[in-house]
Amino acid sequence: MSQRIFPSAAFFQPSEGEPVRSVVTQTEQAVVVAWIVAPGQRLAAHVHPHGMDTWTVLSGSGQYTTDAQGGTLPLRAGDVAVAPQGQVHGVLNTGSEPLRIISVVTPVEAGFALV
Repeated sequence: MSQRIFPSAAFFQPSEGEPVRSVVTQTEQAVVVAWIVAPGQRLAAHVHPHGMDTWTVLSGSGQYTTDAQGGTLPLRAGDVAVAPQGQVHGVLNTGSEPLRIISVVTPVEAGFALV
């Protein structure tokens, strides 16, 4: 039987430079990723042309990018942010603590393109 429970804390690796992406698990249907975004760091605005990305915010806060013109919405611990296929999303950590996000991208071949 394959592993079904993953301790998310084991996947958050802080970095002074860019936000860190750690793959938790991947199947043919989806990839689950742990992101840690330090205060002042940004996940660049991007789209998944062939799939969707769902974020669950475990801790921290920031400004969630909603469009190519730079529109944002507040994002905080406990929120679930859904970017349907082709929708712009990204985040700037505007808080004082690391932003920890679990991302589920479906399907695995959703693609990725910076905006």
